[in-house]
Order: sequence, then structure tokens, then C-alpha cells
Amino acid sequence: MEQVLTSFIASAGFGILFNVPKESLIKCGFVGTIGWMGYLGLTEAGMDLVLATVLSAFLVAVISQFFAKKYKTPIIIFTVAGIIPLVPGGMAYDAMRNFVQNDYNAAINLAAKAFMISGSIAMGLVFSEVVNQLIRKSKLGLRK
Repeated sequence: MEQVLTSFIASAGFGILFNVPKESLIKCGFVGTIGWMGYLGLTEAGMDLVLATVLSAFLVAVISQFFAKKYKTPIIIFTVAGIIPLVPGGMAYDAMRNFVQNDYNAAINLAAKAFMISGSIAMGLVFSEVVNQLIRKSKLGLRK
């Protein structure tokens, strides 16, 4: 419960930082919370961190697309705030700390993981947009 509340506060807090409209703050927090809960559930089930991040970022993007359509708001408002809990900031910090302490093996391992997780966030967001475009084009094709 603690992590769910923290992910909500982090997402809504970044929404405030990015000047999100006030009526969207709760929705931004909700998107971040759902993404983090998905990530936690997948990692608790034993899934690899990178794959769990891809799927969670995909989930964040899908929910963001739904909210963007429903509330006629740009998708970026929900996506940016929603991915914040998934960003491997602590891991990147630990990698840099190990570099400074001359523990290069640990630093390179952590930096590689942080890089792969960051890339997987981007992959999940892009994959969601590709799926969304395919669905839109198939619906347009059916109408013609």
C-alpha cells in the first residue's frame, strides 16, 4: 500500500512540476499508480526487470491514450507523469556512486541495467503507439 501511495504522489507531483491542468492531476497520479502496480506485480511473479518495464510502460501508454481521448487532453500530459515511477533513477545514482568509489564492475553492471530499463520504457511507449495506429487504420479500412 505504501508503494501505491508513493507512486501516486510521485506521478501527481511531476504533473504539478510540468504544469498539468489541475483537473488532470488525479488522473496523472492514477496512471502512474497503475503502471507501478503492473511493474510490481510482474516483478513479484518473477519476470525480468526489463520485460516488466516494457509491459508496464505499454500499460501506462494505453491508459494515457484512453484518458487523452476521453478528456480531450494531449496524451503527453498523462504519459510523462505516468512513467515517472518506472524511471530507474536510484539505479543510475548507484551506478554513478560506484564509479566515484572506483568499483567499476558494479558501476558498469548497474549502468547497463539502468540503460536497458530506460530503453524499455521508450520501447513500451512506442509499441503502444504502433498498436494504436494499427487499430485506427484497421477501423478506417472497415468503414470504407
